[in-house]
Amino acid sequence: MTLKLVIGNKNYSSWSMRPWVAMKACGIAFEEIFIPLYTGPADKQRILDVSPAGKVPALIDGEVTVWDSLAIVEYLAERFPEAGLWPAARAARAHARSISAEMHSGFAALRNECGMNLHRPVMVKPLSEAARADIARVQQIWIDCRTRYGAHGPYLFGAFSAVDAMYAPVVHRFRTYAIDVPPVVRDYMAAMMAHPAFAEWTATGVAENIVIERLEAD
Repeated sequence: MTLKLVIGNKNYSSWSMRPWVAMKACGIAFEEIFIPLYTGPADKQRILDVSPAGKVPALIDGEVTVWDSLAIVEYLAERFPEAGLWPAARAARAHARSISAEMHSGFAALRNECGMNLHRPVMVKPLSEAARADIARVQQIWIDCRTRYGAHGPYLFGAFSAVDAMYAPVVHRFRTYAIDVPPVVRDYMAAMMAHPAFAEWTATGVAENIVIERLEAD
């Protein structure tokens, strides 16, 4: 039975991007179901019909439904152990899960002030001290991973894994808001943007013509 992944607008939905990129990159086949965000009660009900939280993404695997990006990734890692969603070594896997959970639950200022919007012209905007602290912490995480595991490939743990998918929207945020980054971070961002799964999401997101005014505030 084909897995189904329910997602929102590719231009805006950072949460949808995470499991979509993870599945594409790791060769897990799925059917994409798109429900546009903030369009009214009918589409809101369509989301509620598959996700009790009323949010996307949601993964449907027969009679099993999983919602929330990190929960979806963990379910897929159990369902498809051969896909290599997490690093094979126990210590590296624990590290990857820790920083994925940190991404999942933290960085509120960065999220709020630098929303994902692939249509937005690349330019700097004034940021709060809290957002700047979030940016510094993300860069610290990336530099630490590249220092530890960089000999094994261009991604955070060498080979592409779920943790790269969890941080994929931040790559877009850093690009879109012209965040000043050191060379090691710039190289990682370039590797991510060149990844076929990341590039496919980006191209289709840019091609979307749906504008959500509430997400175009700046």
